[in-house]
Formats: sequence, C-alpha cells, structure tokens
Amino acid sequence: MAIVQNIREKVHLPIYDSVAIRSEEQMSGVLSSSTLKFFVDVQGKTKLETNLQSASLLPHYNTFEARAMRVVISDLPPEFSSEDEVEIEGENADGQEATVNVSVADAMALLEAANDSDDGEIFVNEDGEEVDETDTERILITAADIEEALQEDEKGPAPEQIRTNGNGGSAAAFIGKFVFNTVTSLYVGEKLMIEMPTWFFPGGAGTYSQSTSVATHGEPSPAATFRFAEPIFIDKQQNFRVEIEIPDSDVLRELKKTYGPLFIWVVLDGYMTRGVQ
Repeated sequence: MAIVQNIREKVHLPIYDSVAIRSEEQMSGVLSSSTLKFFVDVQGKTKLETNLQSASLLPHYNTFEARAMRVVISDLPPEFSSEDEVEIEGENADGQEATVNVSVADAMALLEAANDSDDGEIFVNEDGEEVDETDTERILITAADIEEALQEDEKGPAPEQIRTNGNGGSAAAFIGKFVFNTVTSLYVGEKLMIEMPTWFFPGGAGTYSQSTSVATHGEPSPAATFRFAEPIFIDKQQNFRVEIEIPDSDVLRELKKTYGPLFIWVVLDGYMTRGVQ
C-alpha cells in the first residue's frame, strides 16, 4: 500500500533489541569484548529478540522520540553443556589420586548430589556414574572437588550458577551481579546522550516475586522505569545504539561463563512518527 504524501501519524511504538544466550551456551559466545551492543546486529533475530529491520536505523523515513529507556533481563533456569567436559580430581579405593571426566551438565548434577549427602561426598565410577561405597572401582569426590573443577575450567558455569546449583536462585544472583557491575550508554549519531550504571534503568517489566525462585530487574510496572527529562529525538536515517559495558576484568571473566537460556533486552520507549498508508 502506498504512503499518503505529506501526512504523518504519531504512535506509541517502543523499539527494542536483545542479546540472547542459547541453552547450553555461555555468554562468551556473544561477548567477545567487554561491551554488549544493542540495535547494531538485528539480522537473523526473531520478533522476540528485536523489532528493528535494519541495524542502527529506524524503518523507512520514520523519526522517533525516546521518552524512556529500560533494561530487561530474563529469569530462566540455566541449561548446562552436555558436550563440554570438566576433569574432577578425587580419590580411588586405594587412597590414590584419580580423575573423572564428565560433561558440565553431569558435573552440576553430581554437585547437587554431593551437597545433598550427609557428608558432602559421593562415590562414582570412572564414567562419573554414582556407585555404592563398596564398589572396588569407586572414586570418592567431594562437593568442594567438583566446585573447584568447575571454577577452574573455562567451560564451567559462572560462580553464581555453581553456588546455587543452577536453580532459580542463580538467575537472581546473575541479575544482581550484572545490574550493579555494568554501565549503560545511549548514542545517537555517535553523540553520547546518557551514560549511567545499569541500575539506573529498571526494566519495569517481567515476572515478580518476593521469594528467591523468581527475580526481576525492577517492579513489573511501566511506571517503574527511567524517563528522560526531555525526549531524545532520533531523526530519519540517523544511526543509534545502546552499549552495556563491563569495566571490571574479573567480573567480565565470570560473567562470560554464564550459561543460557538468557535474554537481555534494551527498550527505547516512546513515539514513532511515520507515514500514513
């Protein structure tokens, strides 16, 4: 349908983009540097991940008034790699050092079993399968042994996911670590419009609970987010982007080990001015 000439309409149409970490994958796959970039790479993404059609540009000759900015982080239980292996050191029936090679997913399952035991120990065979303590081929490993192996291996989960055994509490721990250790910046036409720690931009969306099973970055209300004192105007065919930087190298190294599924959205909430069809 052709666009009606010289007539424009103004609609409340937020624009959003996201970084997605898939199941059994780590954040290192999408975070090659210390900065996550939004609205820059939109090709091959679903409507869940972005509503932009072109990188860093508004559709057609539209203009946009950004009235608010949000950072929304998903609260999903992680799924660990079933292919990448870690080496766990233990002790065989003769009291000598022995090693067990298991996948990250199996190591996390063994860690949960060890933590649930009375003494924080379990017996496994060389394939990492739990066995009885009378088994002559048994290898004794402790929860501390498993944690150490996961922390030292680059394919091991982030510390927050190890300490909570990958349950719902790991999402809450990750959200807190991410929000309070990153800086979010909005650029329009290469001009810095705002730069603040990420806690300045609550999500105002998503699930909410007062228990540890559900976590969210801000109360799930559209009013519970940051609003610009004056609208930020994005002109037609003007480049724009949002960057979330992790300045601390130690935090960066730990966050890179985070397993998905995980979504981090940046939403520019405001009004789109477009041609009428």
